[in-house]
Amino acid sequence: MSCSYVLRVWMPDRPGALGALASRIGAVGGDVAGIDILERGAGRVIDELLIELPSDDPELVELLVSEIHQVDGVDVESIRPATEALRDARLDALETAAMLVGARSAEEAVIELCSHAVRTVGALWGAVVDLEAGALVAAEGEAPGAAWLCAFVAGSQSSARMVGSDTGPADVLWAPLPAAGHALVLGRQGKAFRARERRQVAALARIVDARFRDLKVIACRTAHPSMGW
Repeated sequence: MSCSYVLRVWMPDRPGALGALASRIGAVGGDVAGIDILERGAGRVIDELLIELPSDDPELVELLVSEIHQVDGVDVESIRPATEALRDARLDALETAAMLVGARSAEEAVIELCSHAVRTVGALWGAVVDLEAGALVAAEGEAPGAAWLCAFVAGSQSSARMVGSDTGPADVLWAPLPAAGHALVLGRQGKAFRARERRQVAALARIVDARFRDLKVIACRTAHPSMGW
C-alpha cells in the first residue's frame, strides 16, 4: 500500500538541484506529488516536498534518505508521514481566511485562529494569550502556561527592539493581536519555523485583528444606535 510523506530538505539554490533530488526519489520508486518553498537566501533554499512511496516500510524510508544524501549539497531536515488528508494549500488558505473574517464573536475568532494556525504550519501546540490579564484565551495541544507565554512575548519584543529582529527560539513563534491586547503563540519540538510559515501565521493574525476591530464597531453601533455611525 502506498504511503505519503512530508520531506523537508535544504538544497543549493541552483538550476538542476531539484531535478537531481527528484531523480533520487524516483530511484526508490517514489514520486513527488507537491512542493513548497519555505525559505530562500545565501545560495540555499528550504523546500518541503510531498512524497508518495510504494509502501510504508521503514527500510524504504531509510533508503530514500540515503539516496537523497547522494545529491551534492542536499541535507534532510525532517521526514514525517503525511497524516492528514491532502489539501489544496491555496484553497485551504482562502477557506481559512473566509472563516476568520466571518467570525461572529471575538471568542469564536480566537478559537478558530488558534486551531487553523496550528494546522497550517504543523505546530504541536498553539495558544492565544491576553497580555494584560495574563490569561489563556484559547489553546490547542499541550501549550505552556499563560505566565510563560506572556514572558516569551515580552522577551521577544525586547530583543526585537534591541537588535531589530526576533531572536527567540526558532521552534516557537508569535504574532500580535493589538486590537484585543492578545498574542498568538505557536510551538513545535526541534523543528524551526521558516520564513514562509512565519508570514502565514502573521497574515492569519492580521485577519483576526481586523475582525476584532470590526466587532468593536458593531458592538458600539448596537449599544448606541442614536449616534448615527
